[in-house]
Amino acid sequence: MNLLSTLLLHSEKNIISRKSNIIGQAMALLLLMSLFSCKTAKDVVYLQDVVPYKATEIEQKFEVLIHEDDLLGILVNSKDKELVVPFNLPMVSYQIGADSYGQQRLLGYLVDVNGDIDFPVLGKIHVVGLSRLQLTELIKKRLVEEDLVKDPVVTIQFLNYKVSVMGEVSRPGSFSISGDRITLLEALSMAGDLTIYGRRDRVAVIREKDGKRTVLFHDLRSSDIFSSPCYYLQQNDIVYVEPNRTKSQQSGINQNNSASVWLSAVSVLAAVASLIATLSNK
Repeated sequence: MNLLSTLLLHSEKNIISRKSNIIGQAMALLLLMSLFSCKTAKDVVYLQDVVPYKATEIEQKFEVLIHEDDLLGILVNSKDKELVVPFNLPMVSYQIGADSYGQQRLLGYLVDVNGDIDFPVLGKIHVVGLSRLQLTELIKKRLVEEDLVKDPVVTIQFLNYKVSVMGEVSRPGSFSISGDRITLLEALSMAGDLTIYGRRDRVAVIREKDGKRTVLFHDLRSSDIFSSPCYYLQQNDIVYVEPNRTKSQQSGINQNNSASVWLSAVSVLAAVASLIATLSNK
């Protein structure tokens, strides 16, 4: 009887020990999952160091300047419509797609490699480096001084202002900008934001200016992006979002090794299922 009691007691201790080991393994698994979720949140949350409700000064006043290859739409108006006819290019019709309706667009002035446009009557005008407002005032001044139009109203638009967003975003592509200003965050929003595989700490802006190409990387998790010279995008800027390590590893999966990857995943799922079953039976 004492021997039987001893065996039962030993068996009960073994069962308790196994349960403790299983519970310990489950707790360790939950802890790892918790740590992983915290790390993931830290990797994907934007502007983590921003102080809520704290107003900060805008460090730079951004203004779009005219570059080479810009296409400018320039429209001159006046009370006397006949006087401004020579200064306005005609509207042209174009078709978008086989089944879509036609649209009209104002012809533009292309800025040449010398930074000039050939404007009617006024001739060559050097425009590179000027803002829209500066060019507007320049054309108005010359029209008045040369006694061509007494009360000119000049409107200027960028007809080919676009930025491109590529890499790990939901909707990569080129986007036409109707206004004069777009920020890096706005461009990413237009592209549907970063995917979960995009690196928030490696968002590049590729810019060509004065015959040079520069690449500047940004960390979206930090408020330092607000002081970046590329926070306000310029014409033809390219935004590139790098993939993270998980996405890069997935790119190595092909038809030759996909089977092994699936087998590994099945093995992990089987181990988890076995652990759950053991806990249920005990």
